[in-house]
Amino acid sequence: MSPMERLRGLDAAFLALETPVMHMHMGAVLVLEPPEHARSEPPAVQVGRMRRVVEERLHLVPLLRRRAIRVPFGVDHPVWADDPDFDLDYHLQRASLPAPGGPAELAAFVSGVVSRQLDPDRPLWEMHFVEGLDSGHVAVVPKLHHAVIDGVSGAETLAAFLDVGSEGRAVSRPARRFKPDPLPSNVEVLGYSLSSLAHQPERAWGALRRTYGALRDLSERNRRLREEEELTPPPAPFRAPRTSLNGAISAQRRVAFAEIPLGDVQAVRRVFGGTVNDVVLAAVSGALRRLLAERGETPEQSLVAMVPISVRTEADRGTQGNKLSAMLVSLASTVADPVERLRLVAEGTRLAKEQAGVLSEDLIRGWAQLASPALSARLARLSGNLRLFDHLPPLFNVVVSNIPGPELPLWWAGARLDALYPVGPILEGVGLNVTVVSYTGTLHIGVVGCRELVPEVEHLGHLLADAFGELSKAAARQGEHWA
Repeated sequence: MSPMERLRGLDAAFLALETPVMHMHMGAVLVLEPPEHARSEPPAVQVGRMRRVVEERLHLVPLLRRRAIRVPFGVDHPVWADDPDFDLDYHLQRASLPAPGGPAELAAFVSGVVSRQLDPDRPLWEMHFVEGLDSGHVAVVPKLHHAVIDGVSGAETLAAFLDVGSEGRAVSRPARRFKPDPLPSNVEVLGYSLSSLAHQPERAWGALRRTYGALRDLSERNRRLREEEELTPPPAPFRAPRTSLNGAISAQRRVAFAEIPLGDVQAVRRVFGGTVNDVVLAAVSGALRRLLAERGETPEQSLVAMVPISVRTEADRGTQGNKLSAMLVSLASTVADPVERLRLVAEGTRLAKEQAGVLSEDLIRGWAQLASPALSARLARLSGNLRLFDHLPPLFNVVVSNIPGPELPLWWAGARLDALYPVGPILEGVGLNVTVVSYTGTLHIGVVGCRELVPEVEHLGHLLADAFGELSKAAARQGEHWA
């Protein structure tokens, strides 16, 4: 029998929440420039070299050869087990863009990739090698389920196939050939899970006790903010305004990309305060304010962003799975002045981070650990089938994620990584995800929208660039004023 490992709470939750329209996978687009001596070669030769790197280093990421095995009747979280039928050819796929092979064609290809679910009966990932880019570059589009990785661990997973120099590094071969035992039977999986289920009452009591303490502390904290500091507490779930960005989502996605010089963002931060993440949130706010105005909408309440927070420690380095918390942040989108909007966003983010400390990742993980996969899956499908979020207020309006990326240039099989765009998931009721990754002095932005709710994602990418530009110009004027 193949060794089993129970999925942790958040990992299992992402698997249970998957529906035909809510695809819980993450992706990326790596645009690579082949070395000068290889530019006269057919693209297939470069792709072959890149594929061999994956073959030679796959053992560095063991979870890529493991399947998630459901527990009978959904009574407990699934388990990971090595896949005896693992077929690398299935997971590595080649494609070629239609002419002219520009950004629009690449975005359309990626939109198709992220609109399709991963096969739940195989290891939960795939990787597309894309030829036909007009620049002569090659793109790699990996897609991995959120049950396997979060944003930070996803970057670490990709790092297994990347090098800090064009020559590449020597990687030791595995001590033993990959030859797993047969998959465990339903009886074996159920027996394995029963030992965990025996501890559920104890876990439930602990989670209830921690939740009561956290809610008490949160209530007292919000009272002090209002009465003593005269500040508005962070928004609560389901208090975001109804907008045309929010509603029941479809299975189809649209994707767009943008780039912003990190130096410009740092200049804004230095002049006006806050963090890089605050500047990103303020720019998203400005862009959405413009987009909604173009649609004839002027929400009286500020939009609310859900911002994932990585709680990975140094001890978690190199591990897969999710180590996440989250915070809800007011985007101050009712404020016209971009600098004042940034100030309010920075203040709101500070308060939201403090609140996230009260509602700790340990508390979230505890409830996720208790959640029944069968019940979670049924509720997720029911909400989609009934299109509940066409009638309910949204949990929040948009997901905005900022992932720190590598500062040094990287190579894949001798090809230099020129750009690294992230592709995040969207959720029922929330038709838009904006994810940012920094790489060698540039913020690479991936915008993913539901094709029905946010079809104009390319235009939104331009609005994001304009919103960053507004802040950058204001920072330059302020710098000249103080010179």
